[in-house]
Amino acid sequence: MIPSERYSSLGEFLEDAFIQFKTETALIEANRKRESVRYTYREMHQQVLRVAAWMQAQGVGPESRVAIAMSNQSRWLIGATAALLRGAILVPIDYKLEGKEQLALQAHAKPALLLTEYSEWRKMGLDSPASQVLLSEAPEGMEIGAAIRWEGLEEESFEPAPKPVRVDRRREDIACIVYSSGTGGTPKGCMLSHGAYLEQYRSLTTLFPMTIGDRYFSILPTNHAIDFMCGYIGPLASGATIVHQRALRPELLAHTMKRYGITHMAVVPLILEAFERRLREKLEQATGARQAIFGGLRWLNAALTLDKPRRGLSKQLLGPIHEAFGGELKMLFSGGAFVDADRARFFYELGIPVVIGYGLTEACTVLTVNAIAPFRGDSVGAPLPGVELEIRDADPTSNVGEVWAKSPTLMSGYLDEPEQSEEVLVEGWLRTGDLGYVDPSGHLHLVGRSKNMIVTPGGKNIYPEDIEGAFEGLPCEELAVFAAGYVWPGVELTEERLFAVVREGRRGLREELRRRNRRLPDFKRIEGLLVWDEPFPRTASMKVKRALLAEQLRAQVARDRVEGI
Repeated sequence: MIPSERYSSLGEFLEDAFIQFKTETALIEANRKRESVRYTYREMHQQVLRVAAWMQAQGVGPESRVAIAMSNQSRWLIGATAALLRGAILVPIDYKLEGKEQLALQAHAKPALLLTEYSEWRKMGLDSPASQVLLSEAPEGMEIGAAIRWEGLEEESFEPAPKPVRVDRRREDIACIVYSSGTGGTPKGCMLSHGAYLEQYRSLTTLFPMTIGDRYFSILPTNHAIDFMCGYIGPLASGATIVHQRALRPELLAHTMKRYGITHMAVVPLILEAFERRLREKLEQATGARQAIFGGLRWLNAALTLDKPRRGLSKQLLGPIHEAFGGELKMLFSGGAFVDADRARFFYELGIPVVIGYGLTEACTVLTVNAIAPFRGDSVGAPLPGVELEIRDADPTSNVGEVWAKSPTLMSGYLDEPEQSEEVLVEGWLRTGDLGYVDPSGHLHLVGRSKNMIVTPGGKNIYPEDIEGAFEGLPCEELAVFAAGYVWPGVELTEERLFAVVREGRRGLREELRRRNRRLPDFKRIEGLLVWDEPFPRTASMKVKRALLAEQLRAQVARDRVEGI
């Protein structure tokens, strides 16, 4: 594990890792059940240098922006590292977005170079605001527009410079622009510095170190803040191995976990729920005697691991469960959304600790984590080293208020949005928009949100304003979308839902609303409808005063008035 405090930039940090761990396996990529890529650290370094040399020839250097829209694969990490080596600024883009959404984020970020793969390039209509496009996996003979084939860089005819010039950056320089949410409204590009990432690595590895021989299974999109740190920077700086599986079907996940002896994974609560459901389904198929034996062993394991995990003991008591996860799993990291405490307890009692974290893209990755020695699942944990929390404007009875955070990992601001930046960054503190309280042991408990946004079980931030465009022209006078917990605080965060408020709905409204709703991605769909009789309060520029409308709804309407659609 390399001490990050010695370094000023991620490029310098990662290049030293390539040298220090040169004979260890850095990357493995599987396509279904066939291994397609395996690189040692030395071999990965050679690939990085080849791409960096091409970037240098194209003029990519300090302050150049390099966007990446690719699924999880070795070339994502190789391209990102090459850009960091050149001192460029990464702009990771969610490959699951629609093509027009990806283009909107590129138009906002203004990258000089786009790294993408053929399936994404087709979604974008073979077009990009970037002046250069490096394209992976385009079939021979297919139209690719002005893009350059990645495979061409690996041919003997391409002769890169012996070694591209590494451009080091200062800790305060921007390393990444990460979009926290929103494409229908104003994109919010969080500008995160090299120092923020280096400090995040230091604080996380203080508590949960990785080492040579550990194998991290990267299944969350690498643009996701958690996987960028835990599935890219963290493993490479620790000499561990990163494993990608191109097809993420459940049976292939299980095969890959067993084949490569996966030790670490990061999951969102939606995946954790799926894991639990599969386990419980198998248990229900067992005989009554087997169920009773399992229950007893689970109880015994829980009793013997109250103070800390004991993986060897848990594997002896509950071997078949551990084999279902590959047999070597040490822990799961879960964040990006709110984790059910009972679900986390269920896995801990099986000997598979779930590390619950809380953070925001604006804070790089995480601000708090729950310790597993002893295990606690009732909160989102205590602040990481270097993080300060304050509860502002707390209710005197419940002690619940808005969570403010100060940390060296905070963003520098939103790209080209000084007013939005000033709203959330106040005298070195980040206004998180989350409501919570800190218990006597220093652990943070979240109870709701102070802003109109939800975090889905899949870890996506959804701003209702960004969904309203899908309902323009509906047969009604006015429409607004809200998060139920914003209007009626106290809703369980794991049960948060979106609903639409409409005024003067006319014939055919519900049918058309349902039709358009079905066309949205499942995580953006509304689940309720509320008919409202009064005109929406608006600003002088005719924007809906959302906070005031929410107050009116809260005062006059009970939540059970919201009808399902």
